[in-house]
Amino acid sequence: MPVIVVGADTDVGLAVVEALSSRAAELRAFVSDPRAGTELKARGIKTAVGDVSDAGHVGAAACECFGAVLVGAAAVDARERAFADAPEAVLAGWAEGLADAGIRRAIWVLPRAMRVPTIPHATEVAVVDGEAPPTEIAREVARLDDLPSLGPGPGP
Repeated sequence: MPVIVVGADTDVGLAVVEALSSRAAELRAFVSDPRAGTELKARGIKTAVGDVSDAGHVGAAACECFGAVLVGAAAVDARERAFADAPEAVLAGWAEGLADAGIRRAIWVLPRAMRVPTIPHATEVAVVDGEAPPTEIAREVARLDDLPSLGPGPGP
């Protein structure tokens, strides 16, 4: 089942892509950095380059994906964001775009202080501690991605 990693050009996102690249039937990456996009494409990963604060960009890249890994670091780092600056607004945009794309499974990688947005239609939700080392995060994301079901996840 296709999986997209939003924020694949962060340290955590790259570790997650590495962990999932041999597992996912189809792995996609959403990045802001065109150089990172070129490197991921060279590895055979379907890659979209766009503005992480644009719900439409994220949703279009996730079209026909079953699952998404959402790396919160891409909502708080120094990258340019044209549509939203506040991390909460960026995450809400991701939720909107992924809802439009029909995502069913969401794995959020967030710092403990960040609130998990609700993605309508996502019946499986998990949250991974975004403050852990990237390799630990990637291992946990891969473990979760392998599960037949994640369950409904945290409430609003």
